[in-house]
Amino acid sequence: MKRRDEFIERRKYIRIKVPIGIIYSRPGDDVVHRSVSKDISSEGIRFETESAAVRKSDPINLVLEIPNARNPVHVKGRVAWKKRLSLADGSPFDLGVEFEKVEEDNKSTFLKFLCNIIYNAAKEKRDGLKKE
Repeated sequence: MKRRDEFIERRKYIRIKVPIGIIYSRPGDDVVHRSVSKDISSEGIRFETESAAVRKSDPINLVLEIPNARNPVHVKGRVAWKKRLSLADGSPFDLGVEFEKVEEDNKSTFLKFLCNIIYNAAKEKRDGLKKE
C-alpha cells in the first residue's frame, strides 16, 4: 500500500476553488443546463450536473459568467471525467471539463481572471503563514 506522500500528482496546474456561474450544453443539443464551478485551473473546470446524458469524452460548450466582466467567456471543452456524488439513485455528478478553445474575443478577460484568482490565492496563503 502506498503512503499518501508517494502518490504522484498528475495535474500540471493548480486548482482554485472559486464559484463561477456556468451555462453549458452539448453541441447540437437544445437542452441548456446551469451550474456553478467548484474549482478551476488554466486547463479545465469542475462543476456539478444532474444530467446523466453527458458522458466522458463528450464535447461541451461552456459559457463562464466571470465576476465583474462585461461579457461572459465562451469556451469549447471536452468532458475529461464524470463521477456520481453518491450511490443514491438520481444523485448528481461531478464533471471535469478540459478546456480546448477559449473564444478569442474574451481570452484576455479569462486570462486576467485566472491570474487574479491565482495571485489572490497565493497572497492569502502567504498572509496565513505570516500569522502563524
